[in-house]
Amino acid sequence: MYWCESDIFVLPIRHIVMLESLLKQVTFSGMFVVILLRYIILALLAFSVFYGLKRRAWLPRKIQKVFPRNKDYWREIGYSIITALIFAGVGYLIFLTPFRKYTQLYTHFEDHSLGYFFFSLALTFLVHDTYFYWTHRLMHHPSIYKYVHRVHHISVNPSPWAAMAFHPIEAVIEAGPILIFAVLFPVHPLTIGLFLLFMMIYNVYGHLGYELYPKGFSTSTFGKWINTSVNHNQHHHYFKGNYGLYFLWWDRWMGTLREDYETEFEEVKNR
Repeated sequence: MYWCESDIFVLPIRHIVMLESLLKQVTFSGMFVVILLRYIILALLAFSVFYGLKRRAWLPRKIQKVFPRNKDYWREIGYSIITALIFAGVGYLIFLTPFRKYTQLYTHFEDHSLGYFFFSLALTFLVHDTYFYWTHRLMHHPSIYKYVHRVHHISVNPSPWAAMAFHPIEAVIEAGPILIFAVLFPVHPLTIGLFLLFMMIYNVYGHLGYELYPKGFSTSTFGKWINTSVNHNQHHHYFKGNYGLYFLWWDRWMGTLREDYETEFEEVKNR
């Protein structure tokens, strides 16, 4: 039998994951539980460390030097549970209803190369970042903001629990990229799974209230294009500017990056 390097990587994954059979066994409730647990585990881990174990020791490092109230945490969790239900509904529609025939989902790794698998993963972040920037700016339009995006902005001083705290209409909008991926280009369920995992990690970081990147990152050759917790915290604090998600190129190109962003980033890191 002939083996190539990609077989060493692909075949074990194909046999272990068995995605085709797994997808047939997935239910709406199963999707909901997975989405909710991902949110709870990541947000709870961040919350336990930064708002619990190291609350006093790291207080000077907090971007906004006060903590949200307990009722703010519960509000964020409540809306996030609703968001998880909506995300599960969109996932169920795409993967497990007749709508799937209109998508380009594939479950056999041999249908596309290993190189394409990683290319499509990178593409999901580029597409999502563009989608997020423009829908985010649109939701800040006065005629839309109070009906949709205001719920998320009640968290003026966000915590990790705010990562999925959306109005139901915004939750549908935030779920949109998965539908776009599935229709726009061939995509493997594992690609979507990895994308969703990283998205949640970065969302928790963005709402963390602490900056994890090192001093000088915001003005470095690479870092000036990457979104940070300080950047998104400013967006929650001041409501305008800093609309990006993973990257800052749209903010820089469109002139929506706050002028005091780099100054505040360094101020936080110099405490």
